[in-house]
Amino acid sequence: MKTSTILKWVTGACEALLGIPFLGGIFILSYVWTPLMVMLILHIITLVFSVKEREKIHGSILGIVASCIGWVPIVGMILHIIAAIALMVDAAMGNRQKRSNIV
Repeated sequence: MKTSTILKWVTGACEALLGIPFLGGIFILSYVWTPLMVMLILHIITLVFSVKEREKIHGSILGIVASCIGWVPIVGMILHIIAAIALMVDAAMGNRQKRSNIV
């Protein structure tokens, strides 16, 4: 499995946790927006690996946008959920394409 695919699964799961109504917001506020900075760094790292490995970058870009605008209460939650879905779909499609090339 490629490094970018692993990173997409990890960042997708983290985005899904941040997108949980109320709990994600409480987590972000209790750590004074530090989770958004950590996620921004992780999304940039994932983007670099995705470009290097010629994988899709849509989920990483949405994750960067979600991390930058995530401090807005309702908009942030929606963006985190959308980014989580996009990252996990990108990761799943990357695995599927790899399997179809082997067979």
